Amino acid sequence: MGLTPVPDSAVATIVTTLEMTKRPPARPLPDSAFRLVRWDAPTPDKYRALFRRIGAPWLWFSRLVMDEARLTEIIHDPGIAIHAAIDARGIEIGMLELDYRVAGACELSYVGLIPELAGQGHGRWLMANALALAWRRDVQRVWVHTCTLDHPSALGFYRHSGFTAIARTIETFADPRLTGALPADAAPQIPLLAASRR
Repeated sequence: MGLTPVPDSAVATIVTTLEMTKRPPARPLPDSAFRLVRWDAPTPDKYRALFRRIGAPWLWFSRLVMDEARLTEIIHDPGIAIHAAIDARGIEIGMLELDYRVAGACELSYVGLIPELAGQGHGRWLMANALALAWRRDVQRVWVHTCTLDHPSALGFYRHSGFTAIARTIETFADPRLTGALPADAAPQIPLLAASRR
């Protein structure tokens, strides 16, 4: 058994890939005070604002540092379906991004709610909608990945939702709080080592 050092300026996480290869039994969608609306070709600024609100506590940063042209190409691709969860006031409080660009498969690229809603059961409503949308097309596989930086309940939640873990990988990346992609106070549960040694 060995330990692999990670530079103070980096973060490492274990990524678990999960899949579902059979359509789940049809069930009514759970009741919710929220609605899901399709975002056709959102602007990069609008997309990034919601991405940041949802993902900053978990160090989601990939779409924040992505070149504007590349991000636009992805979020405007007809094989990508983006939905925003909105509250009664019309404020975006969650996101679903489904990627159908590989034939026969749907990746749940991003599934999340703003941190203030964690632990209130809204995730079950969002996942029920994600699965209903994913399996509406002609797919044989729906898959998702989560990591040890995500909410502590994320892996169990996906498994409870019907996904089976199929692979594990280790990802290391520059700490986005040091690169300026996220503020230094984002994800306080993850030590910011380089800053603490100054």
